[in-house]
Amino acid sequence: MKHVNRRSLLKGAAAAGAVGAMSQAGLLEFAKAWAQAAPWKPEKGAKLTILRWKRFVQSEEDAFMALVAAFSKATGVAMTVLNESLDDVQPKASVAANTGQGPDLFWGLYSLPHLFPTKVVDVTDVATYLGKKYGGWVPSAETYGRSGGKWIALPIGYNGNVINYRQSLIAAAGHKEVPKDTAGFLDLMKALKGKNTPGGFALGRASGDGNAWVHWCLWAFGGNVVDAKDKVIINSPETVKALEYAQQLYANFIPGTASWNDSFNNKAFLSGELSLTNNGVSIYAAAKADAGKDPKMKAMMEDTNHALWPVGPAGKPTEFHVAYPMMIMRYSKAQQAAKAFMAFTLEAENYDKWLIGSVGYLTHPLNAYDKNPVWTSDPKLTVCRDVAKRTLTAGGLGSVGERAASALADFLVLDMFASVCTGRTTIKDAVSVAERQAKRIYR
Repeated sequence: MKHVNRRSLLKGAAAAGAVGAMSQAGLLEFAKAWAQAAPWKPEKGAKLTILRWKRFVQSEEDAFMALVAAFSKATGVAMTVLNESLDDVQPKASVAANTGQGPDLFWGLYSLPHLFPTKVVDVTDVATYLGKKYGGWVPSAETYGRSGGKWIALPIGYNGNVINYRQSLIAAAGHKEVPKDTAGFLDLMKALKGKNTPGGFALGRASGDGNAWVHWCLWAFGGNVVDAKDKVIINSPETVKALEYAQQLYANFIPGTASWNDSFNNKAFLSGELSLTNNGVSIYAAAKADAGKDPKMKAMMEDTNHALWPVGPAGKPTEFHVAYPMMIMRYSKAQQAAKAFMAFTLEAENYDKWLIGSVGYLTHPLNAYDKNPVWTSDPKLTVCRDVAKRTLTAGGLGSVGERAASALADFLVLDMFASVCTGRTTIKDAVSVAERQAKRIYR
């Protein structure tokens, strides 16, 4: 299913209704005071264009656009926000980096800034300011944000990619909760299919959901693309075991997952076709938003719950949650304005409201936000609070740099799993192809 791109344009002052709402919440007043004291002073006549991933939770986007409008009103910086599907952000950012023209800021996925680390602005000053003020950055944020001793991006947030499930359906399949081990998890998937209420995970080139589950599976069985020295080690008995396990899972999937992108499972779950999948909590947030006017969505909301990924033979969590780094392109003529905006987004007066507005879909990169009320206001969201601390990063055992970013952008692991699960090739051949690709990238 193809995303329809949407443009939200804010030039100078925001719409009167939005400003009125912000004023009531004190956001605009804070923005004005903040702009006066902030160390980053926007260039005269500055204009900023931001390209971000298309929202999955409407109230998250509403909260984001409110802070954009407040920043614009307080600083006089004209703001344009462009929205693209998850899968379109990386190629557009790469084109902009290569041509030296395009949006001033990109808000993308995982290790995107590491594809072109010399083409982005050093934001160490912003990272240092925020880290000192808000209890420090979580380790994975430093891994994603830093390159060559400096910060090249800020992981503005994470999406906790967790197991979404229908409580009544897993109970009917003989389980009180999602098993915490891979063997038990496979038993659950078999039981769900046996009850004609199957689950399923994306095997199309889904940048978020597809990458998240196949990397979890690879790592859960001890497989890795590279070792700690970035030597390619994907051709291993552990990788074979991970693929064999994935084959067994896939045999119990709902039909059609081979072509799923990041929106298919949301729709299938909310329509009642799917009992279990991996996703952010946007499915639950959508049901919650419509619960007051739609009895079916109210029932869906009440029946939906979340769990962390099971632990495999590796003996430790191997979760792969989605990081959302924001970067400033070096060709931007408004770099000070862009730095000011990045700092402004993560100030508590903005970020606390934004986390609440996202209904827990966004998770924080700074330790101080552990105390945000969204994590205790609804027990079904608490599971996402610590995902930035739990997640492994795009390089796995290896470094997060241009090569790891390239492997992820090329869907090296996802394509390997998809080709095996769908029977397009044997495990041996799929691993050999992935190994050749990895050696080209890591040469």
